[in-house]
Order: sequence, then C-alpha cells, then structure tokens
Amino acid sequence: MEPSKEIQEKIQELQTIEQALQSLLMQKQAFQMELSETENALSEIAKSDDEIFKMIGNIMIKTDKKSTEAELKNKQELLALRLNSIEKQEADLSKQSEELRAEVMKNIK
Repeated sequence: MEPSKEIQEKIQELQTIEQALQSLLMQKQAFQMELSETENALSEIAKSDDEIFKMIGNIMIKTDKKSTEAELKNKQELLALRLNSIEKQEADLSKQSEELRAEVMKNIK
C-alpha cells in the first residue's frame, strides 16, 4: 500500500529539514574552525612581546599588538554568538525532525 499524499508531504518536509540540518552542521564546523584559529592567534599574541606581524594577502606586516588583540577578541565574540545561534537552530530543527519522523513512522505502520 502506498503512503497517503499527506504522509508523502511529511516525508518530503522531513527530507527538507534533514538537508537544512546538514547545511547548519557544515556552517557550524566552519565557525568552530575559525573560532579555534582565532583562539590560537590570541594565545600566541599573549605569549609574544610587543612585536607581532599580521598576514594581509600575500604579505606580512608589523602591526600593533593591542589593536590586533582587540580585533581578534571582537571576532571571537562574534563567532561565539554565531555558533550559539546555529546551535539553537540545530536544536529546533532536530526536534522538528524527530517529531515528524515519529509521526511518519506511526502512520506508515
């Protein structure tokens, strides 16, 4: 017996949610990597004396330690906020997915 049109629509919605979750996970990984790199840079700056260098394109220039540190801390905060937002979206989508999956399974049986 073929699933009803309503069940087919719910299955399609479930697939859409799963794709959105996959996309969020990829974004989350990218932000986690960037956050880790930022934290490593902040750690290295803390260890250094006042002379630090920064990559800009293909060149490295001497830069001000305090302003670079402030810039990196700002970036760190922004990335943490973005990650938090993605994690909330991920939790919401996961809940929707579980509920929809349960409903579909109940109606298929």
